[in-house]
Formats: sequence, structure tokens, C-alpha cells
Amino acid sequence: MRLDRIDGPTVYGTRAKIGVIVPPTNTANEAEWARMTPPGVTIHAARMPLHLDTASEAGKAALYADVERYAGDLAQASVDLIAYGCTAGSMVSPVEGLPDFMTERTGRPAVTTAQAIVEALRALGATKVALGTPYDRALNAHEVRFLADHGIAVVHEEGFGYGAGGPQEHRNIARIRPEEVYALARRVDRPEAQAILLSCTDLATLDAIERLEAETGKPVVSSNTATFWFALRRAGLDDRLDGFGRLLREH
Repeated sequence: MRLDRIDGPTVYGTRAKIGVIVPPTNTANEAEWARMTPPGVTIHAARMPLHLDTASEAGKAALYADVERYAGDLAQASVDLIAYGCTAGSMVSPVEGLPDFMTERTGRPAVTTAQAIVEALRALGATKVALGTPYDRALNAHEVRFLADHGIAVVHEEGFGYGAGGPQEHRNIARIRPEEVYALARRVDRPEAQAILLSCTDLATLDAIERLEAETGKPVVSSNTATFWFALRRAGLDDRLDGFGRLLREH
């Protein structure tokens, strides 16, 4: 039997096929997405070198070159949408520039984690956030500036410090336990914060979010919940998912 087209539903991807690009050391993104994925949706991953320099012209050029290559690979699987699942690597202004470039090169809708975080906080009506990350001070400062550029003020931030000794330290991020993530979120929270943001797609957050929301009364957004939520919505899926926080349950 000859098939003339590979777009459209497949045996497992009856509703949508979502591609995601992750950094090479990341092991939490796919695991957390697998827990959130509704029936009929399949996830297809590619690994791309980590890009931490998104401010310089040379850094941006290297990022865009790699994104074009790896997004192109995912497009060959006829995915319905491509997500770049890296917070630090996607903090490029304007926030729509990188996903628009991905769509231009692949013909597929695209989202990035940085873009998804901004959209998620807007959906929740949060303009002041408490920020917890696994990063070092320099990368935290970069994220604070990026969020400020998009109308979101960070009232307090703290990181675990990974990356200060070099990018090889990022391998340790996926080893941070949920109870440590919970404790970090409680430390950074401030009365004036309207939401808590847990940044980094390699940070395991799902087992902390519901408890934090119940105790603080605030929405808790992580890089993975934001990206997955925005990917579903951009793929035309309106599923409301329980157990992963207010964002996926109500928006």
C-alpha cells in the first residue's frame, strides 16, 4: 500500500503530534511532558546544543542556525507543532522572533519556553512574580531583565547556583528533588508576588506545584507546564488537565 502523504493523524497521534527540542543534558522535560500528555497526543524529541549566549549577535546567529537544523529534523516527522524547550536558550527579544523564525523555516506552528512563560503569566493576570531557578546569579539576572522587558516584574529571586562553575554543572539540575524545589519556592515567595515562577525545563517541578498552590493561594508556573500548556493551545487542543496547577486546569 502506497501512502502519498504523512501529514495528519497517525496510529498513536490521533489528535496531535508535538515536537520538542531540548538541551543535550535535559532529562526532566520529556519525563514531565509524558505525565501531562492527554490521550491521542504524541511527543517527539530532538536534542540540540545548549545556547546560553542569546544577547550577542554571534550568540543569536549560532542559536538560530541550530534551531533551523533541529526544527527541520522534527518537521520531517510531520509534527503539528514544534516547541523549543529551553528557558535560557529562548530568552531572546523580541519574544516572538525565534518561534516566528522556526515557523518560517519549517512551515509548522512553533513556540518557545520563554514565550510560553510570558503568555502563561499574562493568562493568569500576573505582572509580579517570585522567581526560583537552578541557575547562577548571572543567568538569573538575565532572566529578570528578560521578564522586565515583557512587562513582568520579579519581586524576589533565588537560584541553586548551577552554571557558575561552567555548563557541565547543568547535569546536576535534574537531580534536584521535588522537596528542594518546594523549599526554594517558599523561600522566594513574597506577599506582593502574584505568582511563583519555577524556571528551567530540566527542573522537576510537577510534584511540588499543587502543594505550593494550595498553601500559598497563588498560581505556580514552571517552564515545563508553561511550554506544554502553550504548545497544546497552539496545536488547537483545549484539554483542561488536573494535577499540574491552575494554568493547565483553568486556562
